This record gives sequence, C-alpha cells and structure tokens, in this order.
Amino acid sequence: MTCESPFPAALRERLSGYEPAAPPARFALGVERLDTILGGGLAQGRLHEVWPAEAADGASAAGFALMLALRASGKDSPIVWIAEEKGERRRGPLYPPGLAELGVDPARILFVRAPDEKALLRAAGDVVRSPAAGTVVIEPAGTASALDLTASRRLTLFAERSGTTAILLRTADPQGPSAAITRWRVTSALSVALEADAPGHPAFLLDLVRQRGGAPSSGWRLEWDRDRARFASLSRDLAADAGGGYLAAG
Repeated sequence: MTCESPFPAALRERLSGYEPAAPPARFALGVERLDTILGGGLAQGRLHEVWPAEAADGASAAGFALMLALRASGKDSPIVWIAEEKGERRRGPLYPPGLAELGVDPARILFVRAPDEKALLRAAGDVVRSPAAGTVVIEPAGTASALDLTASRRLTLFAERSGTTAILLRTADPQGPSAAITRWRVTSALSVALEADAPGHPAFLLDLVRQRGGAPSSGWRLEWDRDRARFASLSRDLAADAGGGYLAAG
C-alpha cells in the first residue's frame, strides 16, 4: 500500500524551489543600547512609520524622519521626499538653511509634490518600487485614511522587493494597524547648550511603539550629532518639552 503526498504536484514543485528571504541589511542609529534592541539597527528595504506625539511636535517628527533617511541612505545618496501639497502649504517646505544646519546638502533631496492623497499613494508606490530610489520619505496631509493596513502592506512589499527604505511621516497617531516594521512616536525635548551657550543639537524623546519580531521600548532621549551624522544619547536626563528649547551647559 502506498501513501501519496497530500500536496498537488505543482505545489510540491513550487515549494521545492522556495528559499526563505535573506535577513535585511540594517543601518545603525548610533546609540548602542537602542541599536541592540533593534537587532543591530533599523532594517533597510522596509517600511518605517513616524508621527508626532502632539501637533507642536510636528517639526521634530519631520526632523527625525529626515535623520532616519540620512542614516539609511549613507553619505551621498539622494533622498526622495514625497509630500501632499496641502500639507506642505500648511507647514511650509523644508528650509534649505535649516537642512544645512543639520548637515544635509539640500541638493541631495528630490522633492515630489502630490496634489492629493490618491496621487501621493500612486507616486509613493512608483518610487518605492525602484531600486534606484534608495530612501523615500512619504508625507501625507491630515489623517490620510487611504494609507491603511492594505496600503502599508503594499508599500512594504515594494520595499522588500526593491531594497528601497521607505519612511512614512504622519501628522498624528494613525490609531490603526500598519505593516510598518517599526513605528515611532516623537516628542520635542530640551537640548544641551554648546560652548558659549549656543543652542544645542536637535533633541528628541522617542517611543518605539512597535517593532516586528521585538518588544516596544519607550523613553529614549536622543540628540542629532550633525558632525558625525548619527544619533547620540543626551548627556543628561532632560525632561520632554513639547515647545523645544535648550538648557545651559552650566
């Protein structure tokens, strides 16, 4: 008596040629303890999601998204920034002198303006599909209801296939599921003044709300070191400050 396989021949043939996807490459943020929690850093070729804790933290969230893009793209690679027009009109475009203060050459950023949410999704899909894009920041306006679980899964699939890292910058907590591999909530924090009481580096209070395959982690106080283009832990325990600002070094 013979026992036949329960799988059809065609399915057996497909499974025999299946190879598990290789683990994604990772880019470190620069803070050893946080990078360890992230398994060595953030995964390249994946979708990550960022939003401000409060409306007043919008600029900090945008800055954090840009800094993630810088870490993901390396020293000279271009960054594609896709923004919905009404959102850009409300907050204003990225300010070139401000970018330079962060250590970013504005010429590295290719800006794409979408007239509405539908066009934003279409442009985002097209760009994330392309291996040449490298790193993409997607900035919808408002609640962006069309950027739901299904849309985020589609972007994740495109990113995995192309190797392009996508960062979804929302205006507020989406209050819903997402296929993003990490999700971050950003609050402005007080920075530490530099010599002669010059304003310090941009500082953040970060909550890792979700990471696929790992535990969430809250209360990370980081600053951006523009000279090394990486994050660093704040040198002292500072309270979160939604309005921004800095503390005197003494």
